Amino acid sequence: MAVCVIGALLIKCVRDKTGSMAKTIIIFVTAGSVDEARKIGQTLVEEGSVACCNIIRPVESVFKWQGKLHVENEVLMICKTKEDLFETVEKRIKQLHGYEVPEIIAVPITRGEKNYLDWVTKSTETLC
Repeated sequence: MAVCVIGALLIKCVRDKTGSMAKTIIIFVTAGSVDEARKIGQTLVEEGSVACCNIIRPVESVFKWQGKLHVENEVLMICKTKEDLFETVEKRIKQLHGYEVPEIIAVPITRGEKNYLDWVTKSTETLC
Protein backbone atom coordinates (compact mmCIF):
# COMPACT_ATOMS: atom_id res chain seq x y z
CA MET A 1 0.00 0.00 0.00
CA ALA A 2 1.10 3.56 -0.65
CA VAL A 3 -0.31 7.02 -0.15
CA CYS A 4 -0.68 9.22 -3.23
CA VAL A 5 -0.75 12.98 -2.88
CA ILE A 6 -2.61 14.78 -5.65
CA GLY A 7 -2.68 18.47 -4.89
CA ALA A 8 -4.04 18.75 -1.37
CA LEU A 9 -6.04 15.51 -1.70
CA LEU A 10 -4.75 12.36 -0.02
CA ILE A 11 -5.88 9.21 -1.79
CA LYS A 12 -5.17 5.76 -0.42
CA CYS A 13 -3.88 3.54 -3.20
CA VAL A 14 -3.14 -0.15 -3.44
CA ARG A 15 -0.79 -1.74 -5.91
CA ASP A 16 -2.39 -4.00 -8.48
CA LYS A 17 -0.72 -7.16 -9.81
CA THR A 18 1.40 -5.15 -12.26
CA GLY A 19 2.79 -3.00 -9.43
CA SER A 20 1.07 0.18 -10.59
CA MET A 21 -1.15 2.21 -8.32
CA ALA A 22 -4.86 1.35 -8.35
CA LYS A 23 -7.09 4.05 -6.82
CA THR A 24 -10.37 2.80 -5.45
CA ILE A 25 -13.57 4.72 -6.09
CA ILE A 26 -17.26 4.64 -5.26
CA ILE A 27 -19.73 5.00 -8.12
CA PHE A 28 -23.19 6.23 -7.17
CA VAL A 29 -26.06 5.28 -9.47
CA THR A 30 -29.79 5.81 -9.02
CA ALA A 31 -32.32 3.44 -10.53
CA GLY A 32 -36.08 3.48 -10.90
CA SER A 33 -36.69 0.17 -9.10
CA VAL A 34 -35.05 -2.45 -6.91
CA ASP A 35 -35.30 -4.97 -9.75
CA GLU A 36 -33.42 -2.67 -12.11
CA ALA A 37 -30.75 -1.89 -9.50
CA ARG A 38 -30.34 -5.58 -8.67
CA LYS A 39 -30.00 -6.49 -12.37
CA ILE A 40 -27.35 -3.82 -12.90
CA GLY A 41 -25.50 -4.62 -9.67
CA GLN A 42 -25.44 -8.37 -10.25
CA THR A 43 -24.23 -7.91 -13.82
CA LEU A 44 -21.40 -5.57 -12.79
CA VAL A 45 -20.25 -7.92 -10.01
CA GLU A 46 -20.54 -11.06 -12.16
CA GLU A 47 -18.55 -9.42 -14.95
CA GLY A 48 -15.89 -8.29 -12.47
CA SER A 49 -16.07 -4.56 -13.14
CA VAL A 50 -17.13 -3.82 -9.55
CA ALA A 51 -16.30 -5.69 -6.36
CA CYS A 52 -19.52 -4.88 -4.54
CA CYS A 53 -22.78 -3.05 -5.11
CA ASN A 54 -24.96 -1.97 -2.19
CA ILE A 55 -28.61 -1.22 -2.93
CA ILE A 56 -30.38 1.30 -0.70
CA ARG A 57 -34.10 1.93 -0.91
CA PRO A 58 -36.08 4.08 -0.95
CA VAL A 59 -34.25 7.30 -1.75
CA GLU A 60 -36.33 10.37 -2.41
CA SER A 61 -34.93 12.44 -5.26
CA VAL A 62 -35.93 16.02 -6.05
CA PHE A 63 -34.86 17.25 -9.48
CA LYS A 64 -35.91 19.12 -12.61
CA TRP A 65 -36.20 17.13 -15.81
CA GLN A 66 -37.22 18.76 -19.09
CA GLY A 67 -38.28 21.89 -17.20
CA LYS A 68 -40.60 20.10 -14.77
CA LEU A 69 -40.00 19.60 -11.03
CA HIS A 70 -40.05 15.94 -9.97
CA VAL A 71 -40.10 14.28 -6.56
CA GLU A 72 -39.51 10.57 -7.10
CA ASN A 73 -38.74 7.45 -5.09
CA GLU A 74 -35.62 5.83 -6.48
CA VAL A 75 -33.06 3.24 -5.47
CA LEU A 76 -29.43 4.18 -4.77
CA MET A 77 -26.61 1.89 -5.82
CA ILE A 78 -23.18 2.25 -4.21
CA CYS A 79 -20.58 0.43 -6.30
CA LYS A 80 -16.93 -0.07 -5.31
CA THR A 81 -14.26 -0.47 -7.97
CA LYS A 82 -10.97 0.89 -9.28
CA GLU A 83 -10.73 4.27 -10.93
CA ASP A 84 -9.32 2.83 -14.16
CA LEU A 85 -12.53 0.78 -14.59
CA PHE A 86 -14.87 3.80 -14.47
CA GLU A 87 -15.43 3.99 -18.24
CA THR A 88 -16.12 0.23 -18.42
CA VAL A 89 -18.67 0.48 -15.60
CA GLU A 90 -20.25 3.63 -17.03
CA LYS A 91 -20.67 2.05 -20.47
CA ARG A 92 -22.23 -1.11 -19.02
CA ILE A 93 -24.63 0.82 -16.79
CA LYS A 94 -25.81 2.83 -19.81
CA GLN A 95 -26.49 -0.44 -21.66
CA LEU A 96 -28.57 -1.85 -18.80
CA HIS A 97 -30.25 1.28 -17.40
CA GLY A 98 -33.76 2.41 -18.27
CA TYR A 99 -33.13 6.15 -17.81
CA GLU A 100 -32.29 8.36 -20.78
CA VAL A 101 -29.64 10.10 -18.63
CA PRO A 102 -28.70 7.88 -15.68
CA GLU A 103 -26.90 9.30 -12.68
CA ILE A 104 -23.40 7.83 -12.70
CA ILE A 105 -21.09 9.72 -10.35
CA ALA A 106 -17.68 8.60 -9.08
CA VAL A 107 -15.87 9.82 -5.97
CA PRO A 108 -12.47 8.73 -4.69
CA ILE A 109 -12.13 6.66 -1.55
CA THR A 110 -9.66 8.77 0.38
CA ARG A 111 -9.26 6.35 3.30
CA GLY A 112 -10.40 2.86 4.08
CA GLU A 113 -9.59 -0.42 5.78
CA LYS A 114 -6.56 -1.85 3.96
CA ASN A 115 -7.84 -5.42 3.65
CA TYR A 116 -11.15 -4.21 2.23
CA LEU A 117 -9.48 -1.97 -0.36
CA ASP A 118 -7.12 -4.82 -1.28
CA TRP A 119 -10.18 -7.05 -1.76
CA VAL A 120 -11.79 -4.46 -4.07
CA THR A 121 -8.62 -4.42 -6.17
CA LYS A 122 -8.29 -8.22 -6.27
CA SER A 123 -11.98 -8.65 -7.10
CA THR A 124 -11.62 -6.45 -10.17
CA GLU A 125 -8.14 -7.52 -11.38
CA THR A 126 -9.34 -9.64 -14.28
CA LEU A 127 -10.41 -6.59 -16.30
CA CYS A 128 -7.16 -4.64 -16.08
